[in-house]
Amino acid sequence: MPEARKPLGFRGRSDFGFRPSFGVRISEFGVAPPAFTLIELILVMAMLSIVLSLAGPSLARFFRGRGLDSEARRFLALTRYGQSRAVSEGIPMLLWIDEQQRRFGLEAESSYLEEKDTKSKEYELSDSLQIEVEMPLTRVLTTQWKGTGQIKTSQRVIRFTPDGFITDTSPDYVVLRQVREGEDEAVFIGRNRNRLNYEIQTNEPPRLRR
Repeated sequence: MPEARKPLGFRGRSDFGFRPSFGVRISEFGVAPPAFTLIELILVMAMLSIVLSLAGPSLARFFRGRGLDSEARRFLALTRYGQSRAVSEGIPMLLWIDEQQRRFGLEAESSYLEEKDTKSKEYELSDSLQIEVEMPLTRVLTTQWKGTGQIKTSQRVIRFTPDGFITDTSPDYVVLRQVREGEDEAVFIGRNRNRLNYEIQTNEPPRLRR
């Protein structure tokens, strides 16, 4: 009679004359699986601690700078949004700035609306950021916009008219400043040469130099 076949499955060394290799050695063949030793783990953790201690301050300054830059771009985007709304809806838009509360926002002039502005925006700066406003030098020669009582006396206002222009009583510069751990970083947002828009200034304006 023919020899009965062995059941399919794992075949040991006696079947093929060599031990199987699957990339990981199995303990039943007398070889322990590869692993890090305790000394190697301690050395790796020590190296990581040294790298983090050296790179930590630089990374912290990097993320703080990104936060300041992000707030500046958000404020600049809000000026574009307010100007666009003023033209498209034919209603003056007020971008208000509260230096003491570190807040700013945008809303339509209430005298042109029957109900509350549902598209209004409001933002609050983080604890490490400050916002400052530099009013135009011609302010003493012009009549300051009084509004309709919807803006507090402590707030400064950028007013966009329905034709897309910015009133002369609007601030010349808005400064976002970060003072932390003895460092003073600032981003200056001012009116461009034709005074039709606001833009991020690459150099500090002479009037604002300390």
